[in-house]
Amino acid sequence: MLNDDLLRGDFMGEKTKEKQEVRISEKLLLSINEANALSGIGQNKLRELTLDPRCPFVLFVGRKRLIKRKAFEAFIDKELEI
Repeated sequence: MLNDDLLRGDFMGEKTKEKQEVRISEKLLLSINEANALSGIGQNKLRELTLDPRCPFVLFVGRKRLIKRKAFEAFIDKELEI
């Protein structure tokens, strides 16, 4: 029979870590959805922009596409249209 601590995830007195909420403005990397919420640029347009090999604000982690927030903000500041 399993110990109640194991069932709760309190193995060896360690509590399971809860997922911390971080503001978008404090994150280094954003998902496509977060970049959309931050900028108002559509998700499809963001995916299109990040497919360009010269895109300065994309970081691929495996197949996951992340947006470098500071580089993305700098990109938006200097562009007149996309």
